[in-house]
Amino acid sequence: MKKKLASILCLAGMVMSLAACGGSGSNSGIDAGDSGTQGGIQKSSAIDMSGVQLKSDGVLSVGCEIGYPPFEDFADDGTTPIGYDIDIATAVANKLGLEVNFINTAWDGIFAGIGVNYDIACSAVTITPERQETMLFSTPYINNYQAVVLMADDAKEIGSFMDLDGMTIALQKETTSDILMSDYKSTGSIDIQIVANEKITSCFTQLQNGEVDAVVVDSTVADGYMGRSKDFKIAYEDMQEAEQFGIAIGKDNTALQTAINQALKELEAEGYIKETYDYWFGAAAE
Repeated sequence: MKKKLASILCLAGMVMSLAACGGSGSNSGIDAGDSGTQGGIQKSSAIDMSGVQLKSDGVLSVGCEIGYPPFEDFADDGTTPIGYDIDIATAVANKLGLEVNFINTAWDGIFAGIGVNYDIACSAVTITPERQETMLFSTPYINNYQAVVLMADDAKEIGSFMDLDGMTIALQKETTSDILMSDYKSTGSIDIQIVANEKITSCFTQLQNGEVDAVVVDSTVADGYMGRSKDFKIAYEDMQEAEQFGIAIGKDNTALQTAINQALKELEAEGYIKETYDYWFGAAAE
């Protein structure tokens, strides 16, 4: 179905985030392969790298939770990261004249690792006022909404989140989906059971196995699942409440923020951002 929720923003709002990242657990550096569209991007002579702080000279270290398709996932070999954010982060690094190193980590500790274990967190990170108090963000790269996913043969009509009353809902722990549904539950607006998982993939498995009634998830992620499987359907999107994703950067690393914004501005002008969006989301946008 046609998805307006993940439409690419104009030049002023174009910045790419990297796939969902994780917090606890061991970190591992992973080299990206040819996951889709990032090849051929050359270093920009117009970007000033003076004053940019990096964990390792010549390397952009990117914290991400690999397992949040289509933003980030593993290829069939089980080790090579692929996905929308992987391509974008690699292209940004190329523009900056840097190698890229992806560090797979758990979502619940991703922000604590910025400036400690990696330079940036690019992981479908929603820009919020609370997060802006402790970190910098690039300009937004994509619009996102909260969505409800059901099995394709489920006849339930979902016209708002209020229609989830009485259901068991799966979602990823400590995401905006979790915050939203926990607020509905804590205020007594609806009576729901929340199953919070470490990985979004577990949520869809539970839905497919009949363990939960619905999944609440980022609409951009729902789009990716719709493009790959006919088992699910998007029953509802909260189009009134747009979220924006951005690359999270250390609070004091303003030079890196400026450089990343310039890199994404050039990638947008060159058509790379649209090309990458079409590559990863095209099937879901039909």
